Amino acid sequence: MDKETVRYIGYLIVIVLLIVGISFAILNSEAVPVNYYIATKHVPLSLLMVICFGIGVIIGILILFLKMVRLRIHNRLLRRQVSKLKQEVEANCNMNKGSCSE
Repeated sequence: MDKETVRYIGYLIVIVLLIVGISFAILNSEAVPVNYYIATKHVPLSLLMVICFGIGVIIGILILFLKMVRLRIHNRLLRRQVSKLKQEVEANCNMNKGSCSE
């Protein structure tokens, strides 16, 4: 596939998702009460579901970000270990007057 075909497929997917989202909002426009301890507010069901979905996406992104940071730190530590081991190997080769083959 060339880039233009992929772009058109992307546009088609976005249009389909917009149509599904709009129809979802129309079908679920009934107001439901939301009690958040201090007060109660009536919001459309579709809006409430979109908000919950958005909160879930944000939580997922935060978990993924924390995992990536942990992996980067671990990767940095491993690179330092590899660097130290390379230095040790070079030092041993130098002590043996270049008998190491690379």
